[in-house]
Amino acid sequence: MRNKILIGIAVFGILLGVGSAFFMKLRPKSEPPAFKPASNPYRSGIYANGIIESAQKNGSNVNIYPEVSGTVLKILAHEGQQVKAGEPLLMLDDAVQRSTAESAKASIAVAEASVANVQAQYAKLKASWNLDPRSVSKDALDTAANAVRSAKANLELARKQYDAARALLGKYTLTAREDGTVLAINTSVGSYISSQGGYNSYTGGYVPVIVMGNSDNSLQVRCYVDEILIQRLPDPVRMSASMSIRGTTLKIPLKFERFQPDVTPKIELSSQRTERVDVRVLPVIFSFVKPKNVTLYPGQLVDIYIGEQAANNK
Repeated sequence: MRNKILIGIAVFGILLGVGSAFFMKLRPKSEPPAFKPASNPYRSGIYANGIIESAQKNGSNVNIYPEVSGTVLKILAHEGQQVKAGEPLLMLDDAVQRSTAESAKASIAVAEASVANVQAQYAKLKASWNLDPRSVSKDALDTAANAVRSAKANLELARKQYDAARALLGKYTLTAREDGTVLAINTSVGSYISSQGGYNSYTGGYVPVIVMGNSDNSLQVRCYVDEILIQRLPDPVRMSASMSIRGTTLKIPLKFERFQPDVTPKIELSSQRTERVDVRVLPVIFSFVKPKNVTLYPGQLVDIYIGEQAANNK
């Protein structure tokens, strides 16, 4: 009886092992891809990473930094707002600088009183000297005249110091350089910012305090072509390109706008702080017509293929 039990346990163990091995070999069916990966529509097209940005004649987005350091007192605009050139966007705490300007203004009043005083003294000495040159020595008259010139020079200096203080006071308010759209405000009331920008606790680096785009919200795309592929780029007249929006099957035709003729170290678009110094890239800028019912934002990453138009498309 004991032997039968042992044999039964052994058989059960064998069957369990065989069954486990069988089920371990079974693999679940793979899930279909969430979207179709971008494919090359050209026979010998060049692939490049691209990033959507606000359309500009030069550069990309407008990055605004303060010229002075301070604590953010008020934010006068909001993201997505259309603003005009000169419109205030942000105010820094200017209490100390305002006090300095008031002191400079008071110095002007003191200097003006000094000028009036020495001019009055000089006028008396001059009048006396005109009546009787022996009543006032020439040295005393020259000293009074020098005092007037010195007082006027001090007054001019006080006025210049006041003008400089007022000009510096104006830098505590950030304004729009031109008409445009506020794309991002990278600070908040109470935060400290400097000429380096605002500190971003997520990236551990400094970012522009305010980022602005153009006024009509038109977009362009900038791609980076590796230096080893530059010679394969078609002539701009015959260049054709398309942009694939990640997460969709949408392909948008692109129109060549310009090269940025400066080959620079490649920056990983997934991490702006990482440079691949062994590869250099040429920025190429394209424009496009935004399709209806499609949401696109500056900073969005896209896949770009660059090819050459067919001969019959000249």
